[in-house]
Amino acid sequence: MTNQPNPANPTGNGGYERSDIGSAGVLYFLLGLFVAGLFIFFLVDGIYSYLDKRSQAEQAPVNPLVTNAPADTRHIPKDYPQGTFPNPKLEEDERGQLNGIRLKEEQTLSTYDYIDKNAGTVRIPIDRAMDLIAQRGLPVRTAPAAQPKPAPDKPEQKKGPKK
Repeated sequence: MTNQPNPANPTGNGGYERSDIGSAGVLYFLLGLFVAGLFIFFLVDGIYSYLDKRSQAEQAPVNPLVTNAPADTRHIPKDYPQGTFPNPKLEEDERGQLNGIRLKEEQTLSTYDYIDKNAGTVRIPIDRAMDLIAQRGLPVRTAPAAQPKPAPDKPEQKKGPKK
């Protein structure tokens, strides 16, 4: 094969570039990227500060009946509702209330107590109730005296023409 230049590529470099990219171009690109990032940062920061000031100016006034209200009601302290929130308070401590309910149910299931003292109805622990059922078995309802059932009528055979 001869090393003749390609008529479509008169420079004769084989169809690709023989030099690398210059480092100055990469550095200028990175510098431009950094400047654009700083510009966008300050632009977004300015927009947020403008919207924050506008939101504070449009904030509804605090009810005069509420005492000890924070100046900025958008940022409420962690312990705010405990002492200053007016009644009715729906749920102050969800986990504590749920724990109290579970403890009360556990106590109900594991202790003896009267349900109706006059009628003599008592409550026993569930473990004891299961032991009693295992010993005595479940109560069975007695069936009424068995009466003989009439025999079902036999269906009549269809009589067709004899062949």
